[in-house]
Amino acid sequence: MERTETAGLPDAAELLDGIPAQRAPAPTTRPAPARLRPWRLLPTPTGTPFTFGYAAVLAVTSLVTEFADPDLVDRLLQASSTDVAHLVRTPALVLPASALWIAGGLLSPYALGFLLVLTVLERRIGGARTAVVFLLGHVLATLATEVPVGLAVLVGHLPDSSLHRLDYGISFGVAASFGALAGLLRPWLRWPLLVGFGWMLVQDLVAFTDPLSDWGHLFSLAIGVASWPMVRRWAGVGRGAR
Repeated sequence: MERTETAGLPDAAELLDGIPAQRAPAPTTRPAPARLRPWRLLPTPTGTPFTFGYAAVLAVTSLVTEFADPDLVDRLLQASSTDVAHLVRTPALVLPASALWIAGGLLSPYALGFLLVLTVLERRIGGARTAVVFLLGHVLATLATEVPVGLAVLVGHLPDSSLHRLDYGISFGVAASFGALAGLLRPWLRWPLLVGFGWMLVQDLVAFTDPLSDWGHLFSLAIGVASWPMVRRWAGVGRGAR
């Protein structure tokens, strides 16, 4: 039988060349998961210079109160006290000086709160602005608690000894900084922390062990909350934060 010759078929490679090239789908890249960096909760000389330097000063003064002669320590604390008598005579001296000591020393809860709260706040809004928030709470809450004492002594409701009540520490500034920082947190974290801290301060006030300081802590927390528009603007947080 004679084999029939067929017309030449195009090669497979030629067929593929005639098909328009298809664009390969771009590989999907997933965002890298956020890594937990707990060391950022502690101050560093370069990252948070204000908190780091302030903490170093507080460490030194705490060591002085622990190991120096008790009479010397008592004189230093008396000279730094923001009692009414000192506020009337030397307010520009005692208002900053009283914030150089930690009531209760390095083991005070406010010492740990100082490190954590001011470090995070400084990383969000910067050192100078963190100092402003701290000083607002420290100064305004001090005046809000001591001025009524002076007026009560003036009208005879308190004895003259109340004018010399020892008053020093960082707790007012820390409470104000906590209140300000809460305004920069996500709502699921902000409100439990704020309510929990506020409830603790109310319990201290009800216990009536140191009512002037306890009222001062509530005042300073309120000052921090009132600063939310300011700190949010500094941190670049939009108006949508609630």
